[in-house]
Amino acid sequence: MKIDRIEVFRVHVPMKAETKSSASVPADSLASFTSGLDKHILKVHTDDGLVGLGETWKGTPDAAVRVAAERLLGQDPTRLSLLRLDLPYHPEVINVRDVGAVEAVPVRSIEHNPSIHAFEVALADIVGQAFGVPICQLLGGAVRDRVLVHYWSGRCSPEDLGQKAKDAQARGFTGIKIKCSLDDPHVERAQAVYDACGPEFRLTMDPNMRFETVEDTLRIAESLAGLSIEVFEDPIPKDNLADYVRIREAMDIPLGLHLEHPEDVLAAIAAGAADIFNLRGTMSGFIKTGYMAEIAGIRVWRGSGLDLGILDASYTHACAAVTSCTLGSDIVGNFLREDDLIVEPLVYEGSYVKVPEGPGLGVVLDEDALVKYAVETGDDGGPGAWVVE
Repeated sequence: MKIDRIEVFRVHVPMKAETKSSASVPADSLASFTSGLDKHILKVHTDDGLVGLGETWKGTPDAAVRVAAERLLGQDPTRLSLLRLDLPYHPEVINVRDVGAVEAVPVRSIEHNPSIHAFEVALADIVGQAFGVPICQLLGGAVRDRVLVHYWSGRCSPEDLGQKAKDAQARGFTGIKIKCSLDDPHVERAQAVYDACGPEFRLTMDPNMRFETVEDTLRIAESLAGLSIEVFEDPIPKDNLADYVRIREAMDIPLGLHLEHPEDVLAAIAAGAADIFNLRGTMSGFIKTGYMAEIAGIRVWRGSGLDLGILDASYTHACAAVTSCTLGSDIVGNFLREDDLIVEPLVYEGSYVKVPEGPGLGVVLDEDALVKYAVETGDDGGPGAWVVE
């Protein structure tokens, strides 16, 4: 088996109007990152007729996809290591998020091609189809057939958030993750959720490090006592884990860290800097860091970029294979985007999403939707769709 053709389609699927932040809340660059960047959909063809689907992380440059596709052309997917997928890397093709282009989300450069998310999924899709097994079996085997998920919201007024939480609960969700900033009305928001949904409905607060200091974090935490807060995620900058230790020792609310790289997870475990991890990255990377968390006795959830159906399906496969993934992951792009670009959406039952049964990824690309949300021009001025063969 060899890869003989790779089709690339640049797409833009907006957030649904009702899922955006409240009009009364000032817009910030984080909101723009969530809703405003293009993606690529991949169709990786093999010479024996199999097609693997992939989806890039938001903001991945065309150049990154192009050089990766050229590297993989002619290779046998069944002979490649998903754990160490060797794709060309250059500083000029780093994802915009990873160079800190998004205000208040400084993430250090990662020395891999940012399109690796898409190609890893596409290759695993092919291998799963070839051997007749779902991707989760390629990742070590499923420990569950459904994954706990929580709803998501941007920065909203207390009234709007209370209604969103109520609507989410009516759909079966048991919790919601919200974005927030230092001077937001935290108590009023949390109280609105509590009043709308009751004490069993959980609230995760993610300021993306915008609580700024240990003292501000502890002050906000104290003001929220008794309001069903599940976790504070990344309250302050992550360059000083000693500050996280101070917060954790003084705060009753569980403290979470959003991490990707194994070395960062190891450092956080060694320092005792968090109660919970939100882990992002590739499927294979999530397997590695999730296992590290399991050994340390730390529960995790799978982070997302509020993505489309292909990546969301890949997240469910990875979560199914990680024993420590018992918290509500934000695999809810289907509810937040205008379209998921797959024929049959992922199946949600209450606050759980079912793992597609495969083989491979277990989803089918919606060709009509692909055309509808296509972007005509690439980030380099070239066409928004191209073929490498």
